[in-house]
Amino acid sequence: MKVGVCLKQVPATDTRIKIAGPDAGIDTADIKWETNPYDEFALEAALQLLDNKQATEVIVFTVGGPDTEGRIRDALARGATAAIRLDDPSFANPDSLTVARALAAAARGAGVELLLCGKQAIDGDNAQVPAMTAELLGWPQVLVVDQLEIWDKSVKAWRQAGGGSRDVVATRLPAVISTDKGLNTPRYASLKGIMMSKKKPIDVKNAAALGLSASAPVVRTSNWGLPPARPAGRVLSGDAAAAAAELVRLLRDEAKVL
Repeated sequence: MKVGVCLKQVPATDTRIKIAGPDAGIDTADIKWETNPYDEFALEAALQLLDNKQATEVIVFTVGGPDTEGRIRDALARGATAAIRLDDPSFANPDSLTVARALAAAARGAGVELLLCGKQAIDGDNAQVPAMTAELLGWPQVLVVDQLEIWDKSVKAWRQAGGGSRDVVATRLPAVISTDKGLNTPRYASLKGIMMSKKKPIDVKNAAALGLSASAPVVRTSNWGLPPARPAGRVLSGDAAAAAAELVRLLRDEAKVL
């Protein structure tokens, strides 16, 4: 069984984001990049299938330019057997549908039977790509999974349903699964894996190689800006009763949370 894993490069969680301009998006000059944390759960799930001889290949798919190859090499160092980078001018500043179209075409072309994705990327937080990709492939989907069992061509997945309840979903391969925190603990790359990853090729495919025609994104993000600065804190003085009364007034009249 070939297993595909969708990986996205995102700004590291400790990076201070700056805005390049209202229509230019974020300033990427000083950003430290990392693999989307939810995608790491997907990669680890695929690698465990490879370790257990349930998978014959683990293929990493990334939409992006040459700057994403550091994250791809990290996935190869952890144990992925192949990588395909999807790069085309029409994929620049893509919306979720553009990304899903590229991933679906690449997964179909590579012959994967199981496609694993993080439940969402921590930069846009759209949580749209896994479902869109499954729809384009015509495959069943199980989203936000935190426990997974696969045997033969069968899939059994668990996910939180809210209120302390859990869904248990069964389906058949091929399928798209999106992964949540708690599914596993991602491994680190070994020194041997890092050295070997430098020799592994990264296949690069453009829209034409995927059989896709160039198309403009359906959704565009504009009017970028940072949240307003937080106002300075305020210290209430006086006796406890007066301070409590003033706090209630401020919460009601200024903060408007009462």
